[in-house]
Amino acid sequence: MVPAWAVVDVAAIEDTLMTSSKIAMNDMVPAESAPLQTLGAALLAAAMALPLAVHAESAPERGLISLKHLDYLDSQPGDSRIKVRTTALMVLAPITSEWAIGGTLTTDSISGASPAYQSAALTKMRDERHAADTALTRYFPNGSLTLGVNLSSESDYLSRGLSVQATSSNESKNTTWSAGIGFNSDSINPSNKVVADETKRVTALLLGVTQVLTTHDIVLLNLGHSSGRGYFSDPYKFADNRPRDKDSNTLMLRWNHHLEALGATTRLSYRHYADNWGIRSHTLGLEYVQPLRQGWTVAPLLRIYSQSAASFYVLPDAGSYPFAPATQGYYSEDQRVSAFGAHTLGLKVAKQLDADWLVDLKFEQYGQRAGWRLFGSGSPGQMAFNARTVQAGLSRHF
Repeated sequence: MVPAWAVVDVAAIEDTLMTSSKIAMNDMVPAESAPLQTLGAALLAAAMALPLAVHAESAPERGLISLKHLDYLDSQPGDSRIKVRTTALMVLAPITSEWAIGGTLTTDSISGASPAYQSAALTKMRDERHAADTALTRYFPNGSLTLGVNLSSESDYLSRGLSVQATSSNESKNTTWSAGIGFNSDSINPSNKVVADETKRVTALLLGVTQVLTTHDIVLLNLGHSSGRGYFSDPYKFADNRPRDKDSNTLMLRWNHHLEALGATTRLSYRHYADNWGIRSHTLGLEYVQPLRQGWTVAPLLRIYSQSAASFYVLPDAGSYPFAPATQGYYSEDQRVSAFGAHTLGLKVAKQLDADWLVDLKFEQYGQRAGWRLFGSGSPGQMAFNARTVQAGLSRHF
C-alpha cells in the first residue's frame, strides 16, 4: 500500500500553481518570450505535472479552500526591474465519492521595467493579468480521469487551454501510470503595434509512472513533449526575431525518501530540457521537509539550474544596438535565451493551527550568472540577475 507520507500534498499543488509564473520561475521554465505572456500554458503544464505521487482512487473526503499571495521583485546591478504581486484563490471540493472539482482564480499586478542590455535603458511597464482554471475529476477503482480548462487575459495577451489526463494503478496501488494531453491557443496584440492579431498554438503531451519502491521510497518518472507553432518573438524588444516553431522534450525524475527516525522527508528531483532552438538545460532540486512539535513544519530547498544558449542568441553590441546582425535570419539579445547558470535558495515554514486551518510562509532567493553555467561556458557580457519571492498562504478544510 502507499505510505501516508507519499500522498500528494495539496499545499504543494498550490505552490506549483503559484510559482508557475515565467517571471518567478525563470530557472524552471527556460526560454519563453515574455514575463507574463503564456502563463496560461504554464498553469496547464503545472496541472499536467500534478502526479507527484500515487493518485487516490476516490474523491477527497473533505474540501479545501486556500488563499495565496506572492510578492516578487527582481533586479540587475543598480536597477530594480520587475515587481509582481499575485493573489490566488483555490478551491477543491468533492461532489460524490467518485467525483471532485477544483479551480483557481488568479490576479497578477506587474510593474517595473524591461531588462537592461548594455547601452539600452530600462523601459517602464505596467500590466495586470486575470486567470482562471478548473478541473473535473472522475475517480475509478484503479485510476482517474481529469478534464481541465484554463483562461488567462492581459491587455495584450489572451490564452485559452484544454487538457485531459488519465491515471491507472495496479491492484496493489504501488504503480501508477499517467498520460495527459493539453492544447493552448494564444492571441497576441502588443500595445506598441509591432504586430497585430498574432497567434500561437501549443500542444503538450505527458507520459509518467509513479512507483512505490519501499515503505520509505517513492519515485516518479515523467516524459513530456511540447510542440508550438506561431509567434514566439518578444514584441517589446528591438532585436528579437525568433523561429515560428518550437518543439521541446522534457524528462523529469523525482525521488521522495522518508526518514522514519526523524519523521522527515527528502525530495530529490532532476529535470532535463531540450528544444529545437538549441537550448539544453539541467535542473537539480533538493528539498528537506521536517515536521516539528505543535504542528510546525520547516522545509529548506536548493535548486541548481544550467542552460546552453539558443542557436540564434546574439550578444548585445553597443555599436549596433538596437540592430541585430543582418547575416542571421533569426536573432535575439534576450538574456533568457543566453547560456547561464542559476541558483535558488528557499525556506518554507508552515503551522497547522488545528485540524482545519493551515498557514504557511515561503521565501526564495534566486541568482543568475553566466559564469555559473555547468557543462560549458556562459554567454560573455551577460549582466547579473537576482530575484526574491515571498509567498504567504492560508488554507482551510471544510
